[in-house]
Amino acid sequence: MTRTLVDNGNHVAGLAAQAAKAEVVAAYPITPQTAIVEIIAELVDSGRMKCEYICVESEHSAMAASIGASASGARTFTATSSHGLVYMHEMLHWASAARLPIVMVVVNRALGPPWNILPDLNDSLSQRDTGWLQFYCASHQEIFDTIIQAYKICENSRVLLPAMICFEGFVLSHTTMPFKIPDQEDLDSFLPRYKPGWKLDVDDPISHGTLASSDYYMELRYLIQEAMDSAKELIPIVGKEYAYRFGLPYHGGLLEEVSCEDAEAVVVTMGSLGSEAKVAVQKLRDSGHKVGLVRIRTFRPFPIEEVKRICGRVDAVAVIDRAISSGMEGPLFTEVQSVLCELKDRPLAMNFVAGIGGRDVTEQDVETMAVHALECVKKGRVDQRLTWYGLRR
Repeated sequence: MTRTLVDNGNHVAGLAAQAAKAEVVAAYPITPQTAIVEIIAELVDSGRMKCEYICVESEHSAMAASIGASASGARTFTATSSHGLVYMHEMLHWASAARLPIVMVVVNRALGPPWNILPDLNDSLSQRDTGWLQFYCASHQEIFDTIIQAYKICENSRVLLPAMICFEGFVLSHTTMPFKIPDQEDLDSFLPRYKPGWKLDVDDPISHGTLASSDYYMELRYLIQEAMDSAKELIPIVGKEYAYRFGLPYHGGLLEEVSCEDAEAVVVTMGSLGSEAKVAVQKLRDSGHKVGLVRIRTFRPFPIEEVKRICGRVDAVAVIDRAISSGMEGPLFTEVQSVLCELKDRPLAMNFVAGIGGRDVTEQDVETMAVHALECVKKGRVDQRLTWYGLRR
């Protein structure tokens, strides 16, 4: 029987790791992620979660321990934030290139200096090219569902890549919402025990991760790209199976689209800003404005075909980034722009950088940005490609 609980986003992530029956958890605290590994410690100590709980001395060690556990055939989980994630950078490449289906929660937090414990997405987006799947969640139910689904996707023999499940610190990690947990037996049926394609075994030794010459290295990287393409196919399939089996909302697509069928302009964003944007779009619709929303769920693999399909029939695209690639623009805008270049009739495109370091972005703010996009359609041009929205001058 499905249970309904009310708890914060961090505890949801910990309960999802329990429900997925993670066998090894490497734990190191960092704000605002700490409560995830704390609740797992409580579950292990009380006997309600059977796993090897490893307290390590750093985030780099947390990923190293996760790599060793996964390479030994164990379903592995960890969590981090901000500087902890960037400290792992070297080992992130190792995990993906070794084709290890580790699932890690990233509770997004701004990078210092100056020190800031509030959210933006620069920590996870700076790891874009490490070969990890990246999911961005907008609710507690989506956090739980995505962690379960990520294991099923990542452990598929066509994928065998690690995944980050990202959600903003405090906005989701420390707020309380209701969410549903399916019956454990049903979850076990959906997500059976992990059967690795290979593992380190003293009784059956193999060579792995040794020196590769140019005769082999390029092909191995090609296989990672191929695995990302396979993940792109599997993500909506697994999501629909999960929703159908458990009678829950569909949190499994590459993106969420709202009111895009007849839209003149669409707002494109990720994470919790998608929730604010959904409210804004509904208000604008009620007042007669034809605006839609595209909330990107998977930044890697990026939903190229889906973005092209939606944006190919609108007049303007307003991308809201909670991150900045200094010297260029918002990372999401760069991705969307690369897709728009393939369209014969390209819509007007503009980038709003907002919410950096936890600065509040309300539905009224999103409405203002969307209306600006409609005004650009009337003028037939974009006056400013990149706007820092809400900047104090």
